[in-house]
Amino acid sequence: MTTPPREIPHISPDEFRKRATMIEAEVGTVIVGQRDLIRQVIVTLLAGGNALLEGVPGLAKTTLVRTLADVIDCRFSRIQFTPDLMPADIIGTTLISEDAQGRKGFRFEPGPIFANLVLADEINRATPKTQSALLEAMQERTVSVAKTIHKLDQPFFVLATQNPLEMEGTYPLPEAQLDRFFFKVNVTFPSADELVEIAQRTTGARTPQTRKVANGAMIVEMQELARTVPIASHVLNYAARLITATHPDSKDAPAITRQYVRYGASPRGMQGLILAGKILALLDGRLNVAFSDLKAAALPTLRHRVVLNFEAQAEGIASDEVVKGVLEAVKEE
Repeated sequence: MTTPPREIPHISPDEFRKRATMIEAEVGTVIVGQRDLIRQVIVTLLAGGNALLEGVPGLAKTTLVRTLADVIDCRFSRIQFTPDLMPADIIGTTLISEDAQGRKGFRFEPGPIFANLVLADEINRATPKTQSALLEAMQERTVSVAKTIHKLDQPFFVLATQNPLEMEGTYPLPEAQLDRFFFKVNVTFPSADELVEIAQRTTGARTPQTRKVANGAMIVEMQELARTVPIASHVLNYAARLITATHPDSKDAPAITRQYVRYGASPRGMQGLILAGKILALLDGRLNVAFSDLKAAALPTLRHRVVLNFEAQAEGIASDEVVKGVLEAVKEE
């Protein structure tokens, strides 16, 4: 069975850049600093992916996704993950209902996953069984309950947050679930000047107001346009060499990979690099993917897909160091 061709989106590259810049600016009126965070979350949204944010509580992660939902005029839902959360609390459940004539039947009551932008807050505080309830929605954009498959409205975007794993009461996400996330973004603590600005914005009589500068249909068109951006064969080959260089058993793997990596990035890492590169090219006003686009996307795309071995953990080597080593080792050709 052949896949039907994609429809050509009506939005132009110039309009894509203009709208994305407006979204970024409007979110920036509420979120102080964190420009890289805002950019990477928007890139993930426009790629049709899901983002994982890691950082200590209180860094405005909830405010970020709520503001983004307001700016693009989409439905927002927040799920607080706790150890006693069950899968039905996320996807919904089937209830017995009775109509006006007294006839009983089954009715599906949708859960909070049925939204456009879903915040999975502190996802690693829930048990693996509950964490896995997100997998189908994140990958297939559907929810299966009993024998019925429910399609989710587009655009659909999961932004999950997690505490650093060294904090108590957390369950590490398995590699198969980490791989579902397009980007993993490390949320840094604000500087002293940014803390002052945060206090001024949030403790005064007035709060920042945002405008709606896009809608769900426009975001879907922007996602479709991003996929039409061409990528030259030598740039595509560079992306493939980056991925293979993260595998310790590859003949082209650099020394840092052979020493510290247990498993390398999956084909989803390759897909993520290319899609992110296409969006970064459009945001920069270009209609082709450059080496610099792939390099800019490498850390958030690959840091959670490179599984380190015991030696790396014992020596305190982070996955970011390995990815940077791979970028230095793989040359442009």
